[in-house]
Amino acid sequence: MDFLNDFILLLKARYPIIYISTSEEERVEYLLKFSTKKYVSRTYYSWDFIDGYQGNPNDKGFAARNPLEALELVEKLTPETGAIFVFKDYDNFLKDLSVIRKLKNLSKTLKTQPKNIIIISPEVNIPDTLKELVVVIDFPLPSYSEICDELKRLIKSLQQEFSEETISSLARACQGLTLERIRRVLSKIIAQSGELNKFSAQQILEEKKQIIQQTQLLEFCSTTKAINDLGGLENFKKWLGIRSAAFSQEALDYGLPYPKGVLLVGVQGTGKSITAKIIANEWSLPLLKLDFGRLFGSLVGQSELRIRKMIETAEALAPCVFWVDEIDKAFANSQNGGDNGTTNRVLATFITWLSEKTSSVFVVATANNIEWIPPEVMRKGRFDEVFFLSLPNVTERASIFEVHINRLRPLRLNEDPQLVKEIPFLAKLTKDFSGAEIEQVVIEAMRLGFNENREFTTNDLIISIENLVPLSKTKRKEIKRLQEWAESGNITLASEEKQPTF
Repeated sequence: MDFLNDFILLLKARYPIIYISTSEEERVEYLLKFSTKKYVSRTYYSWDFIDGYQGNPNDKGFAARNPLEALELVEKLTPETGAIFVFKDYDNFLKDLSVIRKLKNLSKTLKTQPKNIIIISPEVNIPDTLKELVVVIDFPLPSYSEICDELKRLIKSLQQEFSEETISSLARACQGLTLERIRRVLSKIIAQSGELNKFSAQQILEEKKQIIQQTQLLEFCSTTKAINDLGGLENFKKWLGIRSAAFSQEALDYGLPYPKGVLLVGVQGTGKSITAKIIANEWSLPLLKLDFGRLFGSLVGQSELRIRKMIETAEALAPCVFWVDEIDKAFANSQNGGDNGTTNRVLATFITWLSEKTSSVFVVATANNIEWIPPEVMRKGRFDEVFFLSLPNVTERASIFEVHINRLRPLRLNEDPQLVKEIPFLAKLTKDFSGAEIEQVVIEAMRLGFNENREFTTNDLIISIENLVPLSKTKRKEIKRLQEWAESGNITLASEEKQPTF
């Protein structure tokens, strides 16, 4: 484990003050006790504000409710005595001038002694006056193997038997949760159904949903859309199919890195947004949606803090699909200025994360206006692929008609063979219509039929087509410019056949 190696190295190098950022006190304390005993042979002291020092009978209860006195015990030990002093939630007292001065004085002494001060807190709150003296290390969430070990222990205690595939599925669903949350949600599942099974993964995802609701930065979206709900876009579907097992342990064992994500650019109503839900559903991953507007706060530094918190939350819930809808609008706002560069700093942090992330967070970003997106966002490394979704061709339009009729009025095509025969004709009539506009055509035809207490007919569909003015006519120039850019060869077409030209 990298954390353990880094921590031991810092102890041996006599770093005086080590700050560990984690909300898993119990788990990190277990590792700290294990490492100090096995690798450096030092006495372990633990302090919190309510109970004072614990664990050592001679000092039990010492310095309760007195954070400054807690530091004095460090000086009382002889210089040769090896020890680490663990202070829980001590960041709350780092604004006190006497505590700051005491830590500065101690840091000089501890550089020459086998002693270290360890601060444990869920958040990093270090005053500028102490930043040169403190080293911060993150405590990672349980790894895949740790979760598997925990599941196997629980399954053994329940006297159940599971295949490795089921254990792997449950472990992937648990990734991103603390060990305490994993134990809690598994206990809840057992209390409800009396056992763990392959369907328990969905209940684990509900626990992740609770975490998202607590942040108020991201939205947890339902993923009921299937690949069959998307008409056309065969190139994109093939690309997606190749990566269907991208987040499996087998892929990691093979040496494959996690895919970074995909940017979908195109005309409004061509199915860009639905793809995020389809990907999450096909890969059985939770879907998180980001609204950039939620990141910006009124206080100085609040927006930058929120973007970091958002990234931490997304990575904590990995593996997951991370959906950024209409990302072009966020970049358009950055060009307006007027916020002292806050928007640019937030977006710069986000772009850097896209490039450098190694976690199992698959980013799906959608955009309508390519002119607002900086070139550096579209280069290889930020996303695995950039797809262009144009207006559907005649074959795709026929497929889209079938998808929406089957979804909105099941069995209608089975009941009316003539309607099936006339779908190609309807596809020709809807030249330059988007998928969303074809959906509205079907809905409007259903309204006509419902109003007269009958089934809708081909004639109703034709009337709806004639009454709808497609976006390709109202925004002809913008769509033509986007089409010409796509045909320049700088982007992958989501459809197999050549798209219609204007």
